Amino acid sequence: MRDGKQLLLDSRPYAHEHRATSWWVLLSTLSLFLLLQAVIVAVDNLPIRIVASLAAGMVMIRMFIIYHDYEHGTILTRSRIAWIIMSVWGILSLNPPSIWRRSHNHHHKHNSKMYGASIGSFPMMTTDQYAAATPTERLAYRVTRHPLIFVFGYLTVFLYGMCIRSVIANPRQHADSAFSLVVHILIVAFLAWCGLDILLLCLMLPAALSSMMGAYLFYAQHNFPGAHVQPAKEWDYVTAALRSSSYMKMNPIMAWLTGNIGYHHVHHLNHHIPFYRLPETMAAFEELQSPGVTTLLPWDVYACLRLKVWDTERGCLTPFPTRSKRAAVRSKAKAKAESVSDTAARP
Repeated sequence: MRDGKQLLLDSRPYAHEHRATSWWVLLSTLSLFLLLQAVIVAVDNLPIRIVASLAAGMVMIRMFIIYHDYEHGTILTRSRIAWIIMSVWGILSLNPPSIWRRSHNHHHKHNSKMYGASIGSFPMMTTDQYAAATPTERLAYRVTRHPLIFVFGYLTVFLYGMCIRSVIANPRQHADSAFSLVVHILIVAFLAWCGLDILLLCLMLPAALSSMMGAYLFYAQHNFPGAHVQPAKEWDYVTAALRSSSYMKMNPIMAWLTGNIGYHHVHHLNHHIPFYRLPETMAAFEELQSPGVTTLLPWDVYACLRLKVWDTERGCLTPFPTRSKRAAVRSKAKAKAESVSDTAARP
């Protein structure tokens, strides 16, 4: 079994794209998305249009993974045409390049680090932090990890989280976020002018579906039974990849639609491995074949969603502590602080 450094080094041969494959996955996926949009507009049959709209939403997830790989510098680098396509997609999908690159790169460098900033990640409190928090702080934290955040991911994660909040925080640095918002408003107005059915089926339903799925996938990749959180001083990149990132088992169709993002532990080991090479990389290394596993089955989704805080004593993610548990944690922390104070006061 290789150590972390050797495993990272040995993964490098897989961190090279097949240029023709990269172009094929981009152009075929984009063409399929546009074809589905054409069906929505041109076909005079509501059930078929609804199916096409839902399919377009799922294809948007795959398109997002392609965009994600491009922004990592994994595929189609130094291509002016790819830059134009990907920039336009980022603006149209409420994932403007500046904030996506900044937040996602930060996430890779601090994945599941205890007391690390939550930039690019869902925030995580320890049981001690949650017990010591004010009612307002606990409420805010509960909201950020509530399932409705994923259900309305189009509004919460992407429209607000990726665009509005970044503009408020730094309008100069994230001018493309403001541009994305303006473009989105114009598209909504134009499609509404074309017809409410066009607005709903061409934009709202696909965007809502892809955003909900995308937000949950990102959550479950690092919040699953058995996930490991490391103290900041002990944090290690490879350990975080292998023990804090999940492998989400999917059937071939879902794996295609989600761009193999279920192989997330492999992606976090080396984010320069193209998404279409993740399965072969996992198969090549024994060290990658025993990850934390989850699925999209209802009971596994429930198991992930009920995980709310990191229990430092038990070393695992748990549901929110009860009121009595919070009181016990506060009492223990108070006793520890008084003990330290007494020790310091002794001559």
